[in-house]
Amino acid sequence: MEMFSRERQREILQELREAYPEELDFKAVIAEDESGDTIRNLHYLHERGLIEARLVPYVDNPESYALAAAKLTADGIDFLAEDGGLRAILGVVTIKIHEDSLKDLIALRIQEAPLAPADKKKWSDALRALPADATKHLAMKLVDLGLAHGHDGLRLLEKWLGLT
Repeated sequence: MEMFSRERQREILQELREAYPEELDFKAVIAEDESGDTIRNLHYLHERGLIEARLVPYVDNPESYALAAAKLTADGIDFLAEDGGLRAILGVVTIKIHEDSLKDLIALRIQEAPLAPADKKKWSDALRALPADATKHLAMKLVDLGLAHGHDGLRLLEKWLGLT
């Protein structure tokens, strides 16, 4: 059996969903599982935030912990939901792009554009001179325009670089 079994993880999550919001005691199951598959998968699911494990210190070694029980978290419920649960509805995607990377992406489009070499240099120089706030604003405008009118992106870029 695979060390981290997706099948075993799903079984654990489904057992916990049936007991939700209560926790389940896994001590007996762990003790009977000679392969260690259950404890490994429980710890993994706990570390990924899909379950909340109750850990108890060993009497003879208080710095080590045993997993005594577990319960499903809201993320675990959403993971099991076919539609992604409330997380899919409420989730927000944040994209972070470093300013230099963004300027490189725009500069690449300038170089690929059907412009005279002198114009490409003028546009690239103007782009490199933009401060961070102006670059961020330009990026948002390009995204908005790109989503609405892909073919009009160059005109907006020309305007924001002050080349018209």
